[in-house]
Amino acid sequence: MLKYFAISDKMGPYPWPAKDFVKESCMIKLSTKGRYGTRLMLNLARHHKDDQKAVILKHVAEDEAISIRYLEQIIIPLKINHLVKSIRGAGGGYTLARKPSEIRICDILHALEGSCSLVECVEDETFCDKIKTCGTYEIWKAATELLKNYFENISLQDALEISDKKLAAAKKKAKAK
Repeated sequence: MLKYFAISDKMGPYPWPAKDFVKESCMIKLSTKGRYGTRLMLNLARHHKDDQKAVILKHVAEDEAISIRYLEQIIIPLKINHLVKSIRGAGGGYTLARKPSEIRICDILHALEGSCSLVECVEDETFCDKIKTCGTYEIWKAATELLKNYFENISLQDALEISDKKLAAAKKKAKAK
């Protein structure tokens, strides 16, 4: 849910005009790379059901309304991390490197976003010398574990099933009108 708040007419320590309304920013947010990359993988998973047909990025770009140039950048780390494979020649394109049930959302996000950690010190204890006395370290560590476990327990197949249910419901609703 988007929240907006008004700022007084007086200019404060804000870099924007005080009279403007400002959208409250998200605390934790995936980049477009992570979101679009997951949609790309979901698109490939949808085609994977159809006898592993390779898909050209142009079709994914059209299906997902994502720039082909951006998809060309996103596909590289997915290929490096052995999540997709490219097929050359006629009928070439990209396909999943494994079954959708064997690819976890955390695999995709790790390839595109890096480590899934709320704060640096959870992944690298040498990052901060206050870990032994920090009152918030255990909170960040536990929250990071919750987030990681969540994404580790959702496969691309699970996401595909969620997507298929939503598409079926949307078609049913459109047909009822």
